[in-house]
Amino acid sequence: MSALTALDALQGMAIQAGAVLLILLFLQAAWHKFSDYGRFLGLLADYRLLPELLLEPAARLLLLSEALCALLLVWPVSRPAGAVLAASLLLLYALAIAINLLRGRLQVECGCGGAGQPLSWWLVLRNALLLLIALACALAGSIALEPLASAAGVLAGLLLWGSYSLTGQVFANLARLQRLRAAHSSRS
Repeated sequence: MSALTALDALQGMAIQAGAVLLILLFLQAAWHKFSDYGRFLGLLADYRLLPELLLEPAARLLLLSEALCALLLVWPVSRPAGAVLAASLLLLYALAIAINLLRGRLQVECGCGGAGQPLSWWLVLRNALLLLIALACALAGSIALEPLASAAGVLAGLLLWGSYSLTGQVFANLARLQRLRAAHSSRS
């Protein structure tokens, strides 16, 4: 294998890993919204960015967009379109979080899926990093990988997903700990 081919394989595995991360992220987000749709509507309303009349259609559009995003990211031929949709959603979510933070609305729960946590600049940064991964997937186009390289990319994506999930849980636990400390200190 020449150096150029090895570099292409590494790039392909990195894109595969990023795509797997995004697929799992958007599947979890869509499932989170679908499995407790009423709660999701409430979380969307808490952002105070849409009039009440638009909440239901926006909620459905977000849920369908996340599911479509995950589906498009699965196949290399549709991956660039899925990655553009992912980048668009991540930008939208980062802007919604930033607007609420700038308004001083720190007690709004993110509604990101998984462990709930209040809005923070960490979430904006996280979405910006995920957006960069989505843009890399979009710009890379469709890269054909040999089976072993593809499997390595999938395994790397699963590792990224695990790291992402653990990091999210740590931040959610820190937020809970801060609320418990605040409640305890107010009782004292």
